[in-house]
Amino acid sequence: MARLEGKVAIVTGGGTGIGEATCHRFAEEGARVAVFDVVEDAGRETVEAIRRTGADAEFHRCDVSKESDVESALSAVVSQWGTLDVLVNNAAITGVNKLAHEVAVEDWDRIFAVNVRGVFLCTKHAVRAMMDKKRGSIVNFSSIYGLIGNDDLPPYHATKGAVLAMTKTDAICYGQHGIRVNAVHPGSTKTPLFMKAGETYPGGLDHYLEMMSAKHVLPLAEPVDIANCVLFLASDESRFVTGASLVCDGGYTAQ
Repeated sequence: MARLEGKVAIVTGGGTGIGEATCHRFAEEGARVAVFDVVEDAGRETVEAIRRTGADAEFHRCDVSKESDVESALSAVVSQWGTLDVLVNNAAITGVNKLAHEVAVEDWDRIFAVNVRGVFLCTKHAVRAMMDKKRGSIVNFSSIYGLIGNDDLPPYHATKGAVLAMTKTDAICYGQHGIRVNAVHPGSTKTPLFMKAGETYPGGLDHYLEMMSAKHVLPLAEPVDIANCVLFLASDESRFVTGASLVCDGGYTAQ
């Protein structure tokens, strides 16, 4: 039997990159997938691609930083499919790449609104749909920089540390309701956003990939490599795993 057979899953930021790959892997493993994204074209393209395989998917435009959006979209999923089994809090923005003394309060607030408030809001409304049936799996996207420091993107890294703390606390709080909450910590992954950043790097994309590859023991990840880790945490194979950090970084933090 498929690993997510009969389950209903929401993936935020499901239109591109790792979120898109996660949507496809979930559909391949039997889930009905609700794609949440603020970028409508990308989200709808993901849904159409999944439907062409014969799987079931729906798109919901959702700005995860707005509670009205989250509540409306999540309610629509439960109303249509009658349940919710899996939530993947993937949606995030990188924000400004400035040191703390250079960051405007507005920029700080914006990245926390998406990366932290978004996880809070989606979790808040998802657990309500999971508690009655005493089961569910929530997978939060932190980062290797939720575990270690680096000399760029301080606001982004701060949000990923916050997501890890939320993951551990929610795992403890909701375990009594049969809801598991775990975090994934990806290393460098060849998403469209990552590759676009490489094109603007001094020396160009090839130099950027060479530089980033040197930081990892294994070759840089493809989005599906991270999606497979999310799939494990979403499935019943990880039924005794909660409050955990699944580091999928090709050996970056082992060095």
